Amino acid sequence: MKVVGLGQCSLDNLFYIDSFPAPDTKKEVIDWTTAGGGPVATALVSLSRLGVDCSFHGITGDDEAGRKIADSLKAEGVDINGLTVRPQSCSQVAFIAVEKGSGRRTIFWKRPSAGPLKPMELPGNFLDNTDFLLIDGLMTEASFHAAIKAREKNIPVMLDAGRVREGMIELAGLCDYVVASEEFGREFAGGETFDEESAVRQMNSFGSRVSTITLGERGSITIAGNDIFRTPAFRVEVADTTGAGDVFHGGYIYGLMKKWDIKEVVRFASAFAALKCRQPGGRAGIPALRETEDFLSDNV
Repeated sequence: MKVVGLGQCSLDNLFYIDSFPAPDTKKEVIDWTTAGGGPVATALVSLSRLGVDCSFHGITGDDEAGRKIADSLKAEGVDINGLTVRPQSCSQVAFIAVEKGSGRRTIFWKRPSAGPLKPMELPGNFLDNTDFLLIDGLMTEASFHAAIKAREKNIPVMLDAGRVREGMIELAGLCDYVVASEEFGREFAGGETFDEESAVRQMNSFGSRVSTITLGERGSITIAGNDIFRTPAFRVEVADTTGAGDVFHGGYIYGLMKKWDIKEVVRFASAFAALKCRQPGGRAGIPALRETEDFLSDNV
């Protein structure tokens, strides 16, 4: 099995505090760690841990952060031949404050200084022997190009929909699966109140096979055809929720490639993401397949 991903990669600087401070105060940090991040990049790392061949396409700068991003992907067995290094530019970085005990976090991030990946920078064979394409839509032109090429080759495409950005709705119309954040669901549905079922039903207008909205500790809601179902979140001792959504995407794609029933797919993705949250950082806690299977067996 092989998955190609196109999208964001980042260097995450995570610091842990006992509680969020008030403005204009000082706060001592309990601990600090640096790790690779980014939605598509972390989803590919999670798939690699499940034994899937993965190839990443994106950009970094030629700075120290870019080198660390590349090293973090290589260390996880992700093919980075599609990672383009922009000269004299800065990579994407994030500073993430995590509240110890609750696992809640606040993310401060800066986009890369260089331009996004262009369609012409994707080699003609970038989808050869590929079983699945994952995109986040943040590099709009390249994402449209990749999704169209995947459709021509009958390769299923998933959109990681984090926000309603320019072109995102049109891009969703080219995707077989849309897995969206609650923030996307709220923005897409509009209105003063958020009705989860109404929002996911509206997402049927994309024409995708399946659409899911992740809801954090409330689990997720999914529509497949006309069938709507909810999947509860698994309860674990939470250290840090950073990267949970990205790992959810990885587990979701794994289940789809295994041709599981969609309810089983979402349940696996939920367990996979929950187990990640037991350790600090977006990637350190990503579990192995056997660990996830055992956890599911114990939580029937």
